[in-house]
Amino acid sequence: MRLTVFWQRMAEHFGAGYADTFARDHVMASLGGRTVNEALDAGWAAKDVWHVVCSVMDVPGEKR
Repeated sequence: MRLTVFWQRMAEHFGAGYADTFARDHVMASLGGRTVNEALDAGWAAKDVWHVVCSVMDVPGEKR
């Protein structure tokens, strides 16, 4: 998954303004105690981060 697709999906699910805030501030144990931004910066694949976000935030199946 390309980062552009990842950020589009984040914006579609959370809204453009909140997606950035969520990615910057929400720490998830499934990401090793990292935020989305920290996980991406640490080299996690966007696809893997998106799967964690979907699982943690109960993103509906049709948006996964």
